[in-house]
Amino acid sequence: MLSDLSAAAAPIDTSAIASRKDVVAALATVRNGVITGEGPTAGGRVHFSRALDSTDTSWCERLLTAAAVDNQPVSREEAEALFEINDAATERSDGGRFDDLFAKAIVHHAASASGLPVPARSIALAPDTAIESWAPTRAVGVNIEVLEWIANQMRGKRRSNRQLMALVASLIGAATLPLAHLPGVLDLGM
Repeated sequence: MLSDLSAAAAPIDTSAIASRKDVVAALATVRNGVITGEGPTAGGRVHFSRALDSTDTSWCERLLTAAAVDNQPVSREEAEALFEINDAATERSDGGRFDDLFAKAIVHHAASASGLPVPARSIALAPDTAIESWAPTRAVGVNIEVLEWIANQMRGKRRSNRQLMALVASLIGAATLPLAHLPGVLDLGM
């Protein structure tokens, strides 16, 4: 269990991940490291506050694809933790890898929460797996509440994820529901 993760001086032990709750706790540690530039995920390297680099992204990927959770869908709590990391990082130096991972994880959650099949995390979140190869491309079967939640998370943010915004917009655009069901979706920044 990772209950005392924030006090740890050593890097996060991904083999200790036993549940999605553990992933959420460990992602909070990554977020704290991004915010402060200190902590177990920043150890041994120069890390500026509010900056996200390839090492931070690597932590997120390893945590999200830990063996104990690989065959489980990304949970709402894990998705919220990723939104928090995305919001905390005002500077990026990871070549866009976090944005790709972030979009894939959010869509993995949305699809699974809608009852749609999703591949294992290690496949879905891999850098060489195209999101279009497994993500829903039509709103048929996608839970509108989940789309509203994503739209609310994205609304008014400093930094937007173009890949996620495009996918959500295409799902919403494909929906046959009146836009009144999705308040404020048009202000996603597209």
